Amino acid sequence: MNVPTRRAVLAAASALFLACGGGEDAPRGPVLAISPGIATLEPSGRLRFTAEITGAAGGEVAWSATGGSVASSGLYAAPSSNGTYHVVATSVADPTLSATATVTVAVMPPTGNAGPEATCEVPAEAAPADVSHPTTVVGTGTPATCTGDAFVGAVARGGVITFDCGPDPVTIVVPRTAKVFNDKGPEIVIDGGGLVALSGGGRRRILYMNTCDPDQVWTTSHCQDQDHPRLTVQNLTFIDGNSKGETEYDGGGAIWVRGGRFRVINSRFFGGVCADEGPDVGGAAIRVFSQHQGLPVYVVNSTFGGGDGFGNACANGGGISSIGVSWTTINSLFSHNSATGNGGNPARRGTPGGGSGGAIYNDGNTMSLSLCGTRIEHNRVNAHGSAIFFVSNDHSGDIRIDRSVITNNTGGSWYPTYPQISGHDDTPIVVTNSDIE
Repeated sequence: MNVPTRRAVLAAASALFLACGGGEDAPRGPVLAISPGIATLEPSGRLRFTAEITGAAGGEVAWSATGGSVASSGLYAAPSSNGTYHVVATSVADPTLSATATVTVAVMPPTGNAGPEATCEVPAEAAPADVSHPTTVVGTGTPATCTGDAFVGAVARGGVITFDCGPDPVTIVVPRTAKVFNDKGPEIVIDGGGLVALSGGGRRRILYMNTCDPDQVWTTSHCQDQDHPRLTVQNLTFIDGNSKGETEYDGGGAIWVRGGRFRVINSRFFGGVCADEGPDVGGAAIRVFSQHQGLPVYVVNSTFGGGDGFGNACANGGGISSIGVSWTTINSLFSHNSATGNGGNPARRGTPGGGSGGAIYNDGNTMSLSLCGTRIEHNRVNAHGSAIFFVSNDHSGDIRIDRSVITNNTGGSWYPTYPQISGHDDTPIVVTNSDIE
């Protein structure tokens, strides 16, 4: 069975909403809403749907599904076959009132770069964290006990977080962005064991850490350069994160980080989005500002996009974006991501700006980008850097590329040294045992 792309599913869901009377001109009356409205699951995956009736008494609903099964609690079990299915919530008091969610069941792209070039050793400081003694275990052995509220609460408490959701893949939709408190830790580890996907439900960012946000506890007078919290996400999937509604801390569809230290290990990022246009917003999957002593963010054996319909999209940085931050990316894959803005940075007159860095967007002073065993392909831009946009304002940055492949990225201009890489012509780019074409 052919599986439609995620964009096609979104369009179909929108059409269904309008056909059922949604929109500004819809008549007022009882409304039944289902969340999430769209979802992508692995075969045999689990996801809990919720439903809410407003404007009428009686909030009980009956659940049904066109494929797989759904319990009275809203817990959906996907079938083992790929396809597009629907989960329906129907008001018990008024059977004419219902809502439908669209579920795409598909084998998702694997974690990390499967290419022959992915042979780089991982340094000790980028190795997976020890989770043998967790602070919090989310769930008690079943998918139903692995709730978004439980996960958000675990992140607020800090420490080492693991999951016990049963033997099958499970998707947990966060009801609000999970936020790290700066007085917890100092080590904070979130480990999904390779079975857990965290979803923003296409409505919100998934994870946030900001050492300079007083609402998350002010801990030092040098918030932008403190050594804690040290956040590691590993063995996780982040899907359908959305920061388009963020006005103060823009970018970072799935994850937004400032200060302390941050690492990504054995993880996947699908369907993340942030603002469609603008010169300074970026990071459909991840946005990072200032790391302690300028030490790098490590990205190890991770996937951003990885296949048609699974890519991430933002004005800039279809995968990752940062200001004044160094990155070390090892044995990872960036593909099918998009920088959707137009006009560059600064924005050309008459344009909204953006559209640079199909996979990676680096801006700021004194920073380095290191790629080893990494593949960047099939990303797209409208302005500059179909693969990489790297602009060091003080001309002190450098790029090092070893045992990597950069190919078949499209769009853009301003490629003074290598195709698909935009930056100043005096930025040192050292390339060894790699293909850039």
